[in-house]
Amino acid sequence: METDEPPSAPPNAAETDVNMQDTKTDGAGDNNGVPESGDKSAQMDTDVKVEAPKKKVKKTNVPVSEIIYGGLSAADVQKAVEKEFEMALQDRIMEETKDKKNAVEAYVYDMRNKLHDKYHEFVTELDREQVIARLQEVEDWLYEDGEDETKGVYIAKLDELKKLGDPIEERYKEHTERGAVIDQLTYCINSYREAAASSDPKFDHIDLAEKQKVLNECVEAEAWLREKKQHQDTLPKYATPVLLSADIRKRAEALDRFCRPIMTKPKPTKPATPEPPAQSGEAHSQGTENASPARSASPEDNAAGSENQAPPAEAEPMETDKPQTTQT
Repeated sequence: METDEPPSAPPNAAETDVNMQDTKTDGAGDNNGVPESGDKSAQMDTDVKVEAPKKKVKKTNVPVSEIIYGGLSAADVQKAVEKEFEMALQDRIMEETKDKKNAVEAYVYDMRNKLHDKYHEFVTELDREQVIARLQEVEDWLYEDGEDETKGVYIAKLDELKKLGDPIEERYKEHTERGAVIDQLTYCINSYREAAASSDPKFDHIDLAEKQKVLNECVEAEAWLREKKQHQDTLPKYATPVLLSADIRKRAEALDRFCRPIMTKPKPTKPATPEPPAQSGEAHSQGTENASPARSASPEDNAAGSENQAPPAEAEPMETDKPQTTQT
C-alpha cells in the first residue's frame, strides 16, 4: 500500500522575489518616516513661540459656618462659659472664707497659749483674764453660730481679737529687740568719737572745727539714749514703752548721716610742680631747623652737587669709635 504522501513542492522563485520586494518597501517606508518626524518637531517649535493669554485669578473670602448635629449653639456655649466662671468664683470665695475662719481659730489658740507663757509678764492679771475670756467666747461662737458665716464676718472677728492682743505682742517685741538696737547706736557713737579725737595722720587734713562738730553730735546722741533708757528701766514690762526700737534706729541713722561725710573726707591732692625744659631740647630744635633746607633740596641739585664734589680720600671714623692716643 502506498501510504507515503508525495513531497511538497519547493517554493516558487517568483513568490520569493515578491516577499523580498515587500521587505524592501517596508524599509523604505521607515526611512521615509524620519524626515516626517523632523517636520513635526519644527512645527511644534513654531507653536511654542505663540504666547498664551494670561489667566486672571480672583480670590474671594467665603464665610463658612460649621454645623454639628447634637452640639450646643453659640448662645448656649456662652451661657455655659459664664456659668463656669460663676462656679469658679464661688469656689474661690468658699476657699477664702474657710481660710479666714481657720485664721480666727488659730489666733485664739496661739494667743491663749502665749498669755500663759511668754506674754505673761507683759500684761496685767486683769487684762489677761479679760483677753482669755474673750478668746473663749470667740471659740464657742466658731463651733456654734459662726460655723457657716461669710468671709467678712470672720475678718471682723479677727480684727477685734487683734485689737486686744497687738499691744501685748508689741510690748514683748520691743523688749526683745531693744537691747540689740541700743548696742548698734552705742557702737556708732563710740566709733565716730574715737575717730574725731584720734591723732592718726589719716585724719590730719580734717579741720578741728569739723571734728568738734562730730564730738558734739556724739555727746548729744549719747545723752538722749541715756535719758530714754533710764526712763524705760523704771517702767514695768506690761507698761507702754517710752524707748522704741524704731526711734533708736532713726537716731543712729541721723548720727551716721552727719558724721560720715566729715570723717571720710578725702585728702586734698598736691598740685603738680612744672618741670624746667631741658637744654637738649633747644639744641635738637636748632639742629632740626638747620637740617630742613637740606631736606627741601631737589634731586637734580643733589645730583649736581655730587658730581662737583671730590670723593674722599679715606673713610672717616664712626662717632662710636674711640680715637687711639699715642704715648710719648
